[in-house]
Amino acid sequence: MRFKLGLTGSIGMGKSTTAQMFVEEGCVLWDADAAVHRLYGVGGAALRPMSEEFPDVIDNGRVSRDRLRQIIAADKTALPRIEAIVHPLVQQDRQDFITANPESIGVFDIPLLFETGGDVAMDATACVQVSRETQKQRVLARGTMSEEDLARILARQMPNEEKCLRATYVIETDTLEHARAQVHTVMQDIRERLQNA
Repeated sequence: MRFKLGLTGSIGMGKSTTAQMFVEEGCVLWDADAAVHRLYGVGGAALRPMSEEFPDVIDNGRVSRDRLRQIIAADKTALPRIEAIVHPLVQQDRQDFITANPESIGVFDIPLLFETGGDVAMDATACVQVSRETQKQRVLARGTMSEEDLARILARQMPNEEKCLRATYVIETDTLEHARAQVHTVMQDIRERLQNA
């Protein structure tokens, strides 16, 4: 792969929308959450090891995320055991993607990029950013989460301000037009870097 850009940002910051803007600019996209869905789905690589470790977690030939949440809530040792199964499989999925796209500029949508140390495998990083008020409005507008749910998620993540300080690029997602213009600028910079390499 010619260039690997790690894309991150807290929930409701506009990461998925921004990722698609990079695709419009000609990048190939690897999405960490989508990779986990593939691994948990019918025929996915995580099914057998997960069913051996947590027999009650399989439902209709796939890993049930609802049952996983219940197990994690009831057993403090569950999450590290799940991560020990899933993280190596996700890393293999990402490596397969890199191998399959040797001439591409790849964007890696990874919510916990800095928390997991995934940034060290990237050529550069970008963090999406918007005001806390806009973030809260966006998340609550989805109708799938309460303010308490949002607070719980944010408590487990590195503050977005810190992610922005660590990132090579910061993309403000206050409007689609503004975000798209910044993505274009980032891509110009990456293409210049590749020409000068």
